[in-house]
Amino acid sequence: MCGIVGCFHPGERPGALGEQVHTMAAAVVHRGPDSGGSFVDDAAGFALGFRRLAVVDLTPTGEQPMTSHSGRYVVVFNGEIYNHAAMRGELAGVAWRGTSDTEVMMAAIDRWGVEAALPRLHGMFAIALWDRQEHRLTLARDRMGEKPLYYGLHGGALLFGSELKALRSHPLFRSDVDRDALAAFLYASFVPAPMSIWQSTWKLPAGTLLSITANDVVTGTLGEPVAYWSLSAHTRRAAVGDIGDADAVQQLDELLRDSVARQMEADVPLGAFLSGGIDSSTVVALMQAQSTQPVRTFTVGIPDHAGLDESAFAAEVAAHLGTEHHTLHVSAADARAVIPTLGTMYDEPFADASQIPTHLVAALARQHVTVSLSGDGGDEMFGGYRRYQLAPQVARRTRFIPRGAARLGRASVIGVPVRAWDGIRPGLGARAHRLADLAPSHDVDEVYRRVFGSSSGLGLALGHRFEPPSMFDRVADAPADAVDRMMYFDALTYLPDDICVKVDRAAMAVSLETRMPFLDHRVAEFAWSLPQQMLIRGGVSKWAVRQVLARYVPTALTERPKAGFGIPLAEWLRGPLRQWADDMLSSAALHADGYLDAGAVGHLWAAHLARRRDHTNVLWNALMFQTWLHSLD
Repeated sequence: MCGIVGCFHPGERPGALGEQVHTMAAAVVHRGPDSGGSFVDDAAGFALGFRRLAVVDLTPTGEQPMTSHSGRYVVVFNGEIYNHAAMRGELAGVAWRGTSDTEVMMAAIDRWGVEAALPRLHGMFAIALWDRQEHRLTLARDRMGEKPLYYGLHGGALLFGSELKALRSHPLFRSDVDRDALAAFLYASFVPAPMSIWQSTWKLPAGTLLSITANDVVTGTLGEPVAYWSLSAHTRRAAVGDIGDADAVQQLDELLRDSVARQMEADVPLGAFLSGGIDSSTVVALMQAQSTQPVRTFTVGIPDHAGLDESAFAAEVAAHLGTEHHTLHVSAADARAVIPTLGTMYDEPFADASQIPTHLVAALARQHVTVSLSGDGGDEMFGGYRRYQLAPQVARRTRFIPRGAARLGRASVIGVPVRAWDGIRPGLGARAHRLADLAPSHDVDEVYRRVFGSSSGLGLALGHRFEPPSMFDRVADAPADAVDRMMYFDALTYLPDDICVKVDRAAMAVSLETRMPFLDHRVAEFAWSLPQQMLIRGGVSKWAVRQVLARYVPTALTERPKAGFGIPLAEWLRGPLRQWADDMLSSAALHADGYLDAGAVGHLWAAHLARRRDHTNVLWNALMFQTWLHSLD
């Protein structure tokens, strides 16, 4: 795992580019603390920078930037190619220098060209490839979006890198907030690709490549990224009966087992996150089944909040599998201490609150290993989210209710404060209000959009033009089936822009490489080939994955209500975080910053403090934007 950076600035004075990429690479040293390097082509106005976290081939033959055997290509590459050993057999005649996956990738590009080589790569990657013959830069990103890659045009230069802080360190970078991206963030809790929080700066979408020449940079007319792989080619579910239950479970077992085995390759210590839930337990079970030594597993728990602490469940699974298990119990104060670092860590407004425990478990794992596998991606690939079942149920009940009547019903429920509902049964208030918000919906798509994001967040950004439909309309070739559409949209947006971002930044902040076996593209393609009944059956989510897990772990250890990997934010915002939130959301602070509507924010904050409504999500969005904004100072 590494940090990559670069600058394409035709006409830049000789010597300047080397200094610039050195500074850019220093900004992401946490992604690669082991070594660094650079490549400069002053005549072309091009330079690459690199920071290395050595994982495979720890010798100098694995260093980057790396030049291909032909001498034509130079690359910096963040990620891992899991099938590099098998690809060596396809590349007969190459005089290998070492054992790195980077060298194999370069030999493949030498032989077949970048467009033909990319689909042959199995793995996670962000690639910046310089063609010395054609003076052409190619940026590419893995199919599922595990590894990040940003690029932008600033002052006549193309800047790119693994994180935005690398681009910001360049003297030509213009720090102008994109207000449409801000409004999108306040709705979704993340900035959706291809936008970034900065104007003239973008995320390269997952599964795409972008070719750039000097003329493109000089004229400021970059082309559109081109997809080399798309999940849409695999959205036609097999008819019921086309594959039997037993065959489906066996095939999934074999695919996941192979994915896990490939991702266990490393020349450094390796382990896994283990929450005790279905997905992480499946990954760890398959790791231990293929390991001659106890797998090292890691869990973080907050004992002060038993309802969100799954560490005891994880310990039970670990004991059954025989792993070398490590549990860190942290106090609520320890968890809250992470909050001031989030703006710098994520480098862009990001408000998935599970970012906090994710960072804590990554920090624990880094004390023992350099690489950690995780169960992320299982929910998106195999129908794990409650919304896939809730949205159709709500739509069936609200479809024939006139919108006026639905709005009146919603108002009557919301008119009763959260604290009053909670007096009937603890936790009832927030649930009743959330369900009431869905009442005006007339179809599954409308329910999903309301569940997915916060409509109240849209009113917080000053001068915004963003509306939720524009975010959904960016996703092409969506399936006809409503549940498939939800899963498809999650796979193309929520997964790369929330889940993968959360894990990557939380782990790389402590120089830990993470790998996600559920996001092997072969597993994803297989999941999308299955009938829905093998994903969601009888109200049970991830049915096929559960059948695989049951081969290794007794169901009694894993079949329980999902607690989630979170923190009690609603409680903290009214208690120990109140002073901090008061300061961040004060009218004076918001007016001075000039991005959020102080009146709208104040209204939500007052209602939350008075327990009239639970506005945790949208307030956390606002707080994370303010935290990020102030981290720039």
